[in-house]
Amino acid sequence: MMDRLQREGRMSHANTRAAWTVDSLNADPSWIITMDDNARRDLTNAVRKVADPDRTLFDYRRGEFDLGAAGPVIAAAMRETRDGTGFVLLRGLPRDGLTQVEFELLTWAIGLHTGVARPQGKTSHFMSAVRDAGTVYRSGKGRGYSSNAELDFHTDGADIVLLTCYNVAKSGGMSMVSSSVTAYEILVAERPDLAETLHLPFYFSRQQEQAPDEGPFYPNPIYAEQDGRLFSKWNRNRLRTAQAIEGVPPLTASQSEAVDLLDDILRRPSVMHTMYLQPGDMQILNNHVTLHSRTEFEDHDDPALKRCLFRLWLAPPDSVALPEGWKPFYRSVAPGTVRGGIVGQAYDETRLAFERRAAADLGMRVAA
Repeated sequence: MMDRLQREGRMSHANTRAAWTVDSLNADPSWIITMDDNARRDLTNAVRKVADPDRTLFDYRRGEFDLGAAGPVIAAAMRETRDGTGFVLLRGLPRDGLTQVEFELLTWAIGLHTGVARPQGKTSHFMSAVRDAGTVYRSGKGRGYSSNAELDFHTDGADIVLLTCYNVAKSGGMSMVSSSVTAYEILVAERPDLAETLHLPFYFSRQQEQAPDEGPFYPNPIYAEQDGRLFSKWNRNRLRTAQAIEGVPPLTASQSEAVDLLDDILRRPSVMHTMYLQPGDMQILNNHVTLHSRTEFEDHDDPALKRCLFRLWLAPPDSVALPEGWKPFYRSVAPGTVRGGIVGQAYDETRLAFERRAAADLGMRVAA
């Protein structure tokens, strides 16, 4: 289908491996990478040599963490995320040998080596503990990572999302990933008129987390192309809550039909890959070519066993140019820049200084 659509000029994509199906993933499991004992040992040592309870995450520097044998494995996973399927399941992080605090620091250390962390919400936090904190997801300021709700398919607010698993739920919490490129191919084949509609601006709520220089909503196409690459950005919950904000135009019938069909396609068995993350797993997603979701979960009663994952949003040093329509959210569309994230309402000199140091360590530029 990809070749036919390219010949007809209706779409293109520089990375054809991003247009995967469930069958193709099963036939070629190269997107699953497993660390060996040497890599696990080196990661454990890297964290334990540096961990200091009196330091915040912002105090650590990339050069303090020697990833050893794990370094090339992690680098390979990031290349696959950028140039291959758009997501990787990296298994074998040393979960059993680390406390929850040490595991969080390990996640941070991997982030320091692979990109500049981006803020993720109203409090301008750069690390999210993904656990049920009682948040009401379907509300004007709801966030999925702090609830136990089933989530809509969506993209996160940065080039890359890195998710490490420490504890799993008592039941539920299944992870689902779909290729936004494959979904678009199907849209073009079934309803080319609706595919075109998804290239128009849609309006998304900032869920009352906007920075002082931002409005309560922003425009963004759901699909756009740049330099031969197809990009997607989608979040139904934020689209829905934006409809209650003054100044947001109501959805047209064509827009509503288009997003309904997109969500239907994303959940088709041939398109949606499902998995349960296990303790020690790290899921890496390229938000520009994948969309992800999660089922509702029931948690343990014992606080020590409750579901807990750690989430980083990253701007990697080898990022590509984004479509111009991404600028209202990402602030910069230039390649290799520190971009994306939810700046929030507590962004201060400490956070800015961290970003500048982390960017310098990776040879990146902080966007103005």
